[in-house]
Amino acid sequence: MGGTEEKQPTGSGRPTSRDVARLAGVSHTAVSFVFNGRAEGNLSPATQERIRRAAAELGYRPDPVARGLRRRRTAVIGLVTDEIASSPFAGRLLRGAMETAWGSEHLVLTIDSGGDPAKEDAAVAELLDRRVDGIIYAAMSLRRVRVPEGLHRTHSVLANCLPEDDSLPAVIPAERAGGRTAARLLLDEGHRRVAMVGGQDDIASVDRLRGFRDALRAEGITVPKEWVVRSGGEITGGHEGALHILAGVPADRRPTGIFCYNDRVAAGVLHAATRLGIAVPGELSVVGYDDQEHMAEFLTPPLTTVALPHRAMGEAAARLVLDSIDTGRTPPATVRRLACPVISRASVGPAPSR
Repeated sequence: MGGTEEKQPTGSGRPTSRDVARLAGVSHTAVSFVFNGRAEGNLSPATQERIRRAAAELGYRPDPVARGLRRRRTAVIGLVTDEIASSPFAGRLLRGAMETAWGSEHLVLTIDSGGDPAKEDAAVAELLDRRVDGIIYAAMSLRRVRVPEGLHRTHSVLANCLPEDDSLPAVIPAERAGGRTAARLLLDEGHRRVAMVGGQDDIASVDRLRGFRDALRAEGITVPKEWVVRSGGEITGGHEGALHILAGVPADRRPTGIFCYNDRVAAGVLHAATRLGIAVPGELSVVGYDDQEHMAEFLTPPLTTVALPHRAMGEAAARLVLDSIDTGRTPPATVRRLACPVISRASVGPAPSR
């Protein structure tokens, strides 16, 4: 019998564990031991290695459905979110969750509810009917959320949002620390007259401003009331807020640095500075927040910003769910805050000497 024939999988479909057993010269049970985690104590290391080499040669992967049935698992995690289609950050969170899940041989099944509570409840019910191993519920803007019905019936974690009833674990950005980081970007360049533009009364706005003020207070600096302009989160708000602070004010009496609620606001501030003939960063430094894809790095000048850790939130949420699945224990309903890293570009420079 030719060796070549021995190495071919049976039939025309994907290779099976019996094909691996035939190529490795072992029993089908031995192959099952290796891929079900029962090889130690039952098979020698040399036999295990021979089986793995045969599997690699044939391109064999264990059937996740069959294995899931044996383990009473489906190897699928559900992800319910409010606005995948419209958020510029959704892809990062999804990639983080999907790649982490894939590393543990799980797939992620995603449903966009459009922010409709009835659709969220229906989505969770559908995922539970499909017997997913766990669920991540993600929001694309940080806020307190109503926990969709059914999340407490499986291993569940929230990402970029907090439960109204504090009943589930959550992974969110460390927004207050991010505000301190933004302030330090200006302080470390010698800026002492600084302002903040944008935001409203949401959790992110409040925490970023608190952190910003924390860092300034530590240096003995107080931001004048008129230099904190809550103008929303869009480009027009940034433009109007900057004009309010900068227009008609002598250079020695206006701020030399502005921290913006997000990158869209920062874009508006940059437009206003151009309109007023104020050089950035020569006369005015500008710090954004979010590191919005396809935007921040293409502004003039490219924007220094504090990034939201969307990918890291997806990774951390998926890891919490996977660990909960593996241990069979529900993680405590604690809040994990992830650092917001700095993306340095060209919109921040030394404070002008006046």
